[in-house]
Amino acid sequence: MTAVVAPKGLVTGDDVPGDLEVECDVVVVGSGAGGATTAAELADGGLDVVVVEEGGYHPTASFAMDVPRALRTLYRDAGVQTAFGRPPVAFSEGRCVGGSTVVNGGMSFRTPDRVLQRWAREGVRAITPEVMAPYFERVERRLSVGPQDPESIGRDSELFRAGAERQGWRLIPNTRNQLHCCGCNACLWGCPTGAKRSMLVTNVPRALHRGARLYADCRVERITRDGERATGVVGRFRRRDRAPGPTLRVRASVVVAAGGAVQSPALLRRSGFRSASGRLGRNLTLHPNARVIGIFDEPVRGWHGVHQAYQVREFIDEGILLAAANLPPALVTLGLPHHGAELAELMADYDRMVIAGCLVEDTTTGRVRTVPGLGPVVSYQLDGAGARRALRGITLTAQTLLAAGARRVLLPLRGAPEVRSPHELDAVLAGPVAMSDLDLFTVHLMGTTRMGDDARQAVVSSFGEFHGATGLYVADAGLFPGPVGINPMETIVALAIRNAEELLEKWRRHGR
Repeated sequence: MTAVVAPKGLVTGDDVPGDLEVECDVVVVGSGAGGATTAAELADGGLDVVVVEEGGYHPTASFAMDVPRALRTLYRDAGVQTAFGRPPVAFSEGRCVGGSTVVNGGMSFRTPDRVLQRWAREGVRAITPEVMAPYFERVERRLSVGPQDPESIGRDSELFRAGAERQGWRLIPNTRNQLHCCGCNACLWGCPTGAKRSMLVTNVPRALHRGARLYADCRVERITRDGERATGVVGRFRRRDRAPGPTLRVRASVVVAAGGAVQSPALLRRSGFRSASGRLGRNLTLHPNARVIGIFDEPVRGWHGVHQAYQVREFIDEGILLAAANLPPALVTLGLPHHGAELAELMADYDRMVIAGCLVEDTTTGRVRTVPGLGPVVSYQLDGAGARRALRGITLTAQTLLAAGARRVLLPLRGAPEVRSPHELDAVLAGPVAMSDLDLFTVHLMGTTRMGDDARQAVVSSFGEFHGATGLYVADAGLFPGPVGINPMETIVALAIRNAEELLEKWRRHGR
């Protein structure tokens, strides 16, 4: 195997022989959408930036359709985590250089105007659609956000589109952060061509080119402090054999937590920071998703073609999105009630499956707690309105597949039979469905360090500075005051650019 040559400025756990102490202007914890963007913007502005990433460095050349390897190396806890509640909601987080942008589907959409207007009414300054528009434009230019080349769209997406059109429903072509994606449908395991413009191939190298330093394989254990002033971080490297390695101590004037809506509040809490609002770790929103499988008479080969080419937006005002997105066989079987010969018979039709799903906007919130010996524990109790919205999303998704010609449809409802017609679907859903029978998952976690200028209601300011602390910021989806109802990546990146500008201006005003 050819040795991986790390770019200049990147240090991995295997490169560090002993304890290390460094100094900088700003240390950023996390290299995902918020962290890498913040680092690049601040480095562009002339600051000395250090990024610390818990995950490893895995370049484009290392990616392949090796699902077990990807789960081990690119995801936290092999991609299997749980928000505890009734029903439990499975979720996953990226853990690698580039964060979850390395393993997401690349969908890039501006925050809806109605959401920005709601956030402005709730006390976030400079967040109106007019103010944010230039930041979205910058994101879209830098990350090559645009529609798919037609030849990269697969049969599963075309069938799903046909089903929606037969019902007269509005749908849109997805815009994604990609440059001539070939449609190999490996987005979730690391793009092997580099066409997906993740942080790994955009803002991470941009920050390094501007002089930033990135320490990978290093888990930040705590933020150091002098009273209420953040002074740096202490972390520990992890060796390739997973053995604990040397210590990293970073002294900095500013600390930016960008580990995501689960890890950032956990880091802040174990570092001793508290919010007068009482909302640190609370206000968790996570966009519940449900998966529906349609089996067709014709070959579909859903792995040929881009991950998610269209979204049905007919029901966006109800907080429901629909899309088709292929998954590998191992993940298709998760959550299915079939076993043994029955499962083998079902999976023999894998190449005839269209795997689709609904994303629903939250109507409740959850919480991230830090439990000694366990770390972050996520709880989220779906409420009645959310359950009804999820059930409606499942119904609409199934109707789309049946309209497209599916001969069998499998529903994410415990104990539900397969349905073969709209009549059978209506019959299954005519009776009551217990909330605990829903099979839900998510990859969008938001809101646990919500922003706003009222310290009694928000954890950080409108520009991400922690209320009651000096030199401490947050730059991830935890900032969101509420759900966005769409894929959140572009919102995270746009906010990171906006907030980095404010931080740079404040730095210059104070002459440091």
